[in-house]
Amino acid sequence: MVIRKSFVKYGCYFINFAMSMVAIVSPILFLTFNKEYNISFALLGTLVLINFFTQMTVDLILSFFSNKFNIKFLIRVMPYLVILGFLIYALIPLFFKPYAYLGLAIGTVLFSMANGLVEVLITPLIENLYSENRESEVSKLHSIYGWGVVVVTVISTLFLRFLGSENWHYLVLLLLIIPITSCVFFSLTDLPDISSEETGKNADNPLKNGGVWLCFFAMVFAGMAECTMSQWSSSFMEKALSLPKVLGDILGVAFFAGMVGLGRTLYSKFGKNVISVLIYGSMLATVCYFVCAISGIAVIGLISCAVTGLAVSMLWPGTLLFASSNNKNSGVVLFALMAAAGDMGAAIGPQIVGSIIDTALSSNYFLDLSVTLNISIESLAMRFGLLIATIFPLLSTVFAIILKGKYISKENKKKDK
Repeated sequence: MVIRKSFVKYGCYFINFAMSMVAIVSPILFLTFNKEYNISFALLGTLVLINFFTQMTVDLILSFFSNKFNIKFLIRVMPYLVILGFLIYALIPLFFKPYAYLGLAIGTVLFSMANGLVEVLITPLIENLYSENRESEVSKLHSIYGWGVVVVTVISTLFLRFLGSENWHYLVLLLLIIPITSCVFFSLTDLPDISSEETGKNADNPLKNGGVWLCFFAMVFAGMAECTMSQWSSSFMEKALSLPKVLGDILGVAFFAGMVGLGRTLYSKFGKNVISVLIYGSMLATVCYFVCAISGIAVIGLISCAVTGLAVSMLWPGTLLFASSNNKNSGVVLFALMAAAGDMGAAIGPQIVGSIIDTALSSNYFLDLSVTLNISIESLAMRFGLLIATIFPLLSTVFAIILKGKYISKENKKKDK
């Protein structure tokens, strides 16, 4: 079977779109699960932990043992894991209500495994196909995720609003058309080999490369900067800006994700010099976090949240591109390590902010301060959490500047010689 570039590309697009389902469907359905199955919020929060822990486990396994796996098989199996995961996720609670949480947990493990594989494998796959304009194609690939979050959020919010939250199973089954389409595209073409010498004896060991570890920590803070605002934007709109939940979901989650998609699409069309994009994007995100936290005007808070999406849009894929460009012989191992770093930041950042908010809510000092400032304790705690989170994009800025100094100055010295 010959390699059809367009089929491979669209297979990657649809599986990346499916990953936006993995990221957004559970948080949107939390209140439904609590009401329908009496599942505690602590257990529902554990589903998020299961999601990120599973992804990181897959990333780390591929970091150390990528040469032990058939990469083409893993690529083809990704959409099947999503399909199986969502079928279990939807059908066990429907037909075996007493085991609802077990079905949700098993389904989460399966589609999170797919997410871990996607993070590691589809970027080098696209790079292999389009080596002459790799930055544009990789940015376009990652933009699909942002647009996917927008589409899934709007469809899910409107579905639950007008057809009833008790029919959530049918929403999940409807969304299965996305990974099924990915299966079709991957089945109609051969796949390029991205596992030959890259993972063989000639490959560099990125774990022994100090520059790779700088990229690793840059990716951690990129994940923290992007996912903290992404995870908390809906609650911030509702609690701090006093918007209704439907508007909070659409204007918070969807608007933020739309700006992420827009930023990545613009870079795919016009972008160059990715390290400068990382530096200025991180700086802009720092300002936006700060303005969002201290502003008492809803419109300004909304605009700041949206511009944060644009600012952080290239931090994750841009760091990945920069690491790949400057460590060309590290292969799949490098992508797995970077994916693990991004997932780590995505898990840690929102959790830190959540802990800060909980602490503030139980503090007499913040209660007294909320009375003095004439705002609700929930609004004050939310704003304080985002204010502390300003350090995430700030540290992303610092590491981007360090990376520029390490790699760009080295290139200039080589040119001078």
